[in-house]
Amino acid sequence: MQRKTALIIDDEEASRFLIKQYLADFPEINIAGECRNGSEAIRDINAAQPDLVFLDIQMPAINGFQVLQEITHIPLIVFTTAYDQFALRAFELNALDYLLKPYTRERFSLTMERIRKNSQGQNLHFLAETSTGNYPSRILVEKGNRLKNITVDDIMYLKAEKDYTQIHTAEQSYLSSQGIGTLEKRMDPEKFIRIHRSHIVNILHIKEVYRDISKMFIVMNNDTELSIGRNYTDNLRKLIY
Repeated sequence: MQRKTALIIDDEEASRFLIKQYLADFPEINIAGECRNGSEAIRDINAAQPDLVFLDIQMPAINGFQVLQEITHIPLIVFTTAYDQFALRAFELNALDYLLKPYTRERFSLTMERIRKNSQGQNLHFLAETSTGNYPSRILVEKGNRLKNITVDDIMYLKAEKDYTQIHTAEQSYLSSQGIGTLEKRMDPEKFIRIHRSHIVNILHIKEVYRDISKMFIVMNNDTELSIGRNYTDNLRKLIY
């Protein structure tokens, strides 16, 4: 990662200290300063012009969103907050990431990896994570010229479509530009299992399993039937008690 300057903005001293602790693992980041409120944030962002800002949302008088309306220098923004309801608006403001307090060192490292990829010109879709583990509780999926915020648990199954992947919920389907192998690594393996080279299913939505002559099939809650590939039957057997 190229060397970057960062500004830490949070009204809680403990939160600022934690970010500084985690940033100690990334010597390529130079901390340009700290701000305790929105007024200081507006002043210091415009003056120091940092590459990166860790920005709390809920602050007295001027919140994080209002800060972004007042600044003339636009850095990379990583929102840090204890409230998950702001995730969609954060994405609309082109935030690079959304750290939900309390977040772990491992989760912080994922953010730093996204910053590195952004520096290399790679396009990333914003992802709202849970506060535990590295798997998302909500994701943003393409629908026309918009991105829709959906709950991961609502995903019934994924279906490979050449180099793309169809993401199916009970109500709608969405097309991801990422391959099914890539998405498999980003989904919680406790919930999503590969049953075929073309299919990943969410076990929360499995209705039943049956055998027809030499093949096995999974029936989802919406009555969609998906065949189980021979090389993936062990993944299913782990669920049988």
